[in-house]
Amino acid sequence: MSAAHQLELVDAEATRAFGRALATVLRAGDLVVLTGDLGAGKTTLTQGIGAGLGVRGHVASPTFVIAREHPPLPRPDGTRGPGLVHVDAYRIGSLDEVEALDLDASLDECVTVVEWGAGWVEGIAADRLEVTLARERGRASDERASGGSAGHGSDEGEPDDDGGAGVRTVTLRGVGERWAGADLAALAAASTAAASTAAASTTTASTADVAG
Repeated sequence: MSAAHQLELVDAEATRAFGRALATVLRAGDLVVLTGDLGAGKTTLTQGIGAGLGVRGHVASPTFVIAREHPPLPRPDGTRGPGLVHVDAYRIGSLDEVEALDLDASLDECVTVVEWGAGWVEGIAADRLEVTLARERGRASDERASGGSAGHGSDEGEPDDDGGAGVRTVTLRGVGERWAGADLAALAAASTAAASTAAASTTTASTADVAG
């Protein structure tokens, strides 16, 4: 297991930017396990990964479908990268249900991202990237986003209503030979820079809208 590395993300757009940066090091066969409370940003992060990979379709929480596959779109040079398999294990109740998803069938051809996957999917691959998102609570921005200090968001029926405001602390940890030589510290630094650029772009756009 590689050493853990942390970074902070200031909002949902920064979380997506981190996902796009993460996608640059992901390849077919990779398993990414996302852990975090309700509203931590797991689906938002997966949206960024999907954008970075260049896959077809809107990435949303596959709550009731449990798993969705997003095929790759053609690149400008005509090649295609890996597809994305997006799994939400929020309602998984047994290992038999995990096996019934038959994730092994697409594992070698796609990047597989599993929300709420800790304790369920470690057996499908020897290597995995564990990403833990922790959202700070108690800040005014969090309460505005959630409608109160104890709320989970505007729709409590949605297992990962990410909201928008609030700092997230992300911890990266690689497991297995695939990640043994990976420079997760550099990835965290690059992701922080990408997130800062995204935040600056959002601020500039908002200022332009007000000025207009």
